[in-house]
Amino acid sequence: MPLHILPVDYHDPAHRQALVMLLNAYAQDPMGGGEGLAQDVQDRLCDDLARRSDAASFIAWLDDAPVGLVNCIEGYSTFKARPLMNIHDIAVLPGHRGAGIGQALLAAAEQHARACGCCKLTLEVLTGNTRALKSYLGFGFEPYALDPSAGQASFMQKWLSPVATDL
Repeated sequence: MPLHILPVDYHDPAHRQALVMLLNAYAQDPMGGGEGLAQDVQDRLCDDLARRSDAASFIAWLDDAPVGLVNCIEGYSTFKARPLMNIHDIAVLPGHRGAGIGQALLAAAEQHARACGCCKLTLEVLTGNTRALKSYLGFGFEPYALDPSAGQASFMQKWLSPVATDL
C-alpha cells in the first residue's frame, strides 16, 4: 500500500492515538530529548491543538500504520506583514527513516503554508542531527541570516514557570 499523508482530525480517536504515539516516540529519541511525554501532556495534547486555529498536523500512513508526523503552528512575520508557518515537530519512526517520508511530510507542510498565504516555513534542528539537517537542506531550507556578514540566527529559549490562574 502506498504512503498517504493525511491532515489530522484532532477529534478522531485513531488520529489522536497516532499523533500521541508518534510524538511520544520522537520525544523518547535522543534528538527529541530522550524522555517520553508526560501523561498529562498525552492526555490533553490533541484537545489543546484542536482549540488552536493556528495549528495543523499531518500524519504519514503506510499500510494503515502511522509512521511519521509533522506539527505546524502559524506565526507572523512583521518584516513581511504576512503569516509564516513553523514546523514545530517532525518525526519519522526509526524503521522508516531514509524512505522519503520526512520529505513527504515537509511537502504537506509547505502546501498547507502556501494555502494559508504564508511567506516562509521555519523550523529548528539540533546541529548534531546531521541526518535531519541533510534532509532539510535537500528540501530547500537554509540557515537563517538577514545579512550573512552579521552571522546566522541562533535559536534560544527561556522556560517559564506555570502561572496560577484565578477561577
